[in-house]
Amino acid sequence: MSKIGKEFKEFIMRGNVLDLAVGVIIGGAFGKIVSSLVNDVLMPVIGLITGGQNVNNLFITLGKTDQVFTTVDAAKEAGVATLNYGMFIQSVIDFLIIAACIFLLVKGINSFRKKEEPAPAPDPRLCDFCRMEVADDATRCPHCTSELKA
Repeated sequence: MSKIGKEFKEFIMRGNVLDLAVGVIIGGAFGKIVSSLVNDVLMPVIGLITGGQNVNNLFITLGKTDQVFTTVDAAKEAGVATLNYGMFIQSVIDFLIIAACIFLLVKGINSFRKKEEPAPAPDPRLCDFCRMEVADDATRCPHCTSELKA
């Protein structure tokens, strides 16, 4: 095996590269689940609230036209430009659900991590004569001007 091949194998076998690959695959599958939740569960309920209208078909036609379109697809077939705010709302809901799930996941993982206690501060150095605090690298006490041991 060539030198480049060996280096590539070492790169691939490192833990963080494999973790990243697994994360990307799971993230893609999770995105599909969330999209299905939004499209197949939440949006029909929102559609009932909005009077039975499919949220995906909420749009505004751009430009002048005398035609009335009931769906985005019908407007696109007629070559009319549309502002599809219903699809945007659906994408925002997708994002909010994914962001909330990631937030809860990270919060849960962080609660399991061991919290490291900060190291206690070292005892302050005291002058042998006046017992006042002095800097660690001081050679003379600033309070009583006595010479200090190094």
